[in-house]
Amino acid sequence: MKCSKKRISQAMGFILLFGIVSLFSDMTHEGAASIRGAYLTLLGASAGMIGFISGLGELIGYSMRYVFGKLADKTKKYWSLTIIGYVLDIIAVPALALVGGAYGWLWACILLIIQRMGKAIKKPAKDTIMSFAASQEGVGKSFGIQEVLDQIGAFLGPVLLYLIMLFKTEGSTFQIYAMCFAVLAIPGAITLILLLFTKHKFPNPENFEPSPKEYVPFKLKKEFILYIAGISLFAFGFMDYSLILMHISRVYTNLASGFAENSSLVNTGTIPLLYAGAMLIDAVSALLFGLLYDKKGVKALVWSTIISAPFSVFIFTIHSVPMVLLGVALWGVGMGAQESILKASVTTMVPKSSRATGYGIFEFAFGIFWFLGSWLLGILYDISIPAMIAVSVIAQLAAVPLYINSSKQHKKHLEDIA
Repeated sequence: MKCSKKRISQAMGFILLFGIVSLFSDMTHEGAASIRGAYLTLLGASAGMIGFISGLGELIGYSMRYVFGKLADKTKKYWSLTIIGYVLDIIAVPALALVGGAYGWLWACILLIIQRMGKAIKKPAKDTIMSFAASQEGVGKSFGIQEVLDQIGAFLGPVLLYLIMLFKTEGSTFQIYAMCFAVLAIPGAITLILLLFTKHKFPNPENFEPSPKEYVPFKLKKEFILYIAGISLFAFGFMDYSLILMHISRVYTNLASGFAENSSLVNTGTIPLLYAGAMLIDAVSALLFGLLYDKKGVKALVWSTIISAPFSVFIFTIHSVPMVLLGVALWGVGMGAQESILKASVTTMVPKSSRATGYGIFEFAFGIFWFLGSWLLGILYDISIPAMIAVSVIAQLAAVPLYINSSKQHKKHLEDIA
């Protein structure tokens, strides 16, 4: 009994320590993301090139996760892949401070693609390492805790750069931005130091989770196929925040739009606070729905999807600040739930020996359909906002029966092997 308590205590210690690593990592690359587009523009990149590189980076970042998930399971080098991925991810950010000249934008684009490749290398291995400890502490709670720490970092990164820009008034805009990227080397270095310390303290996290008596090869069982289909529909309908931001900017910051009375609440200065608020709700909902998942299983995923699905109705059709705030809050609920429950479900369904492959498939499908959905919803925004809203809501709600069916198949599978 004492041994069991000690192991569980170590598992939670690992989860918290690894979560702090994620906090400083998110502080680094989310801080960079908050000024990336403007920096590329200063370097001479066109809007079309920025869009292309952003899309290409996301495509590479997600599509390669299946490959590196398979590699992680085959080699069992979970820590090695995680560290390599973190190094590429972290170093590429402050290196942006060094680009300049006639082809500065090209070097910046290359660094951004390297950064996304780093995420592709580390993500399946990292989630798998987390799942080993999470299996002892409750998968929903564990991934929820990690998401809370992630979002603290995602909030602090842009705030740090805001403070730098506020107090550094000398030099050109390019120089100020370059300094911002250089300063991000500090949380980046802390990330790598903490990562190496975590590896030293927990060299074999796979020992947290008992290995099955027999080797269980990875098979695309019906339950997992249904689940991947469900999360793909959810990702397809769950639009990127950039589209939401563009709409709010157009409607609420244009004094000639007829909504000037709202300008004191939603304007150029307060718009970043909307995202910060969404990230706060993301963090809280990740933990709440994660805990609920450990108690209620797939019902937590069903409820979170139903709650968040109509966010676009409030944001895009009802021109009222309270309704926009409600819509952004619901979007935050969806973001938080997907970061905790969706990962937790993979841990539940996929055996330990092939979990990195499962995470690779999950990340690949989610990323591709997020990309395709965001593309389509962006096109529909210019053609018909009601059509865009309909596609968004219907796609997300269509995932619910697939989640339920997947859960039934999983329970049937457990009964068959019991």
